Amino acid sequence: MSDSTAPLKETVGRYGVWNVGLRSEDPARRGDIAEAAAELEELGYGTAWLGGSSAPHHAAPLLGATTTLAVGTSIQSIWQYDAAESAAGFAELEAAHPGRFVLGLGVSHAKLAEQYRRPYSALVGYLDALDAAGVPAGRRVLAALGPRTLELSRDRAAGAVPYLVTAEHTAQAREILGEGPLLAPELKVVLDDDLDRARETARGYLSMYLQLPNYTNNLLRLGFTEDDLRQGGSDRLVDAVYALGDDSRVRARVEEFRKAGADHLALQVVTGSGDREELPREQWRRLAALLG
Repeated sequence: MSDSTAPLKETVGRYGVWNVGLRSEDPARRGDIAEAAAELEELGYGTAWLGGSSAPHHAAPLLGATTTLAVGTSIQSIWQYDAAESAAGFAELEAAHPGRFVLGLGVSHAKLAEQYRRPYSALVGYLDALDAAGVPAGRRVLAALGPRTLELSRDRAAGAVPYLVTAEHTAQAREILGEGPLLAPELKVVLDDDLDRARETARGYLSMYLQLPNYTNNLLRLGFTEDDLRQGGSDRLVDAVYALGDDSRVRARVEEFRKAGADHLALQVVTGSGDREELPREQWRRLAALLG
């Protein structure tokens, strides 16, 4: 059993898996999800990150099927679930599985949330409400991209879980956070020895994210151009935000993120199947093996 007072860095481990299918609402998929979670734990992954706007109740089946695996939301939209609901869900999971649930929060995107107004102030207010409800700062993380939200991750949470970032961003985030807080960027992975085909797979999945200004503005701040953002992304962009290609290339990119300051990597396997709720268990096994 996890120590509910342990620092989050110890709880989440070095590597986790990020996947949308792990948060499915379909009751018929619960058995598959539970089996997948148990295998992730057996393979040595420290955390399962529930993709999409997930909530505490989505974590319950995975926690029930495992004994040490941490489970986190990545991310829960503050517009979709109110703070009281989140706090109640956190308390329920904490009572049943002490120290193993991580509440990942974010402001989502204006195109996806009708209520989207003054997102930074709304996030601060949400954290105030969680404080009042007794949700400890040490068990929540923020989907931070810009400097102000990274500072908020440092001061009001256990750290940051940035999505769709580069090793350069990771180094910048580490400098803002300092050494103590958790820095756990998401990193997409395409396991394919054919590099050209791997890049095409990557572009097919990346294109939808390049329509969201929160991501594109961050990439432009990092020095990419409008040309890099077209047609699913240039080779330069794809290579920066993915670990793709053969095993040695994937290992090298993972190591680049770790050297830049990542404590943990939330690894999202992209297969090109077109099924966003796919559970790519064979690829998770291969990835675990190549990471040692």
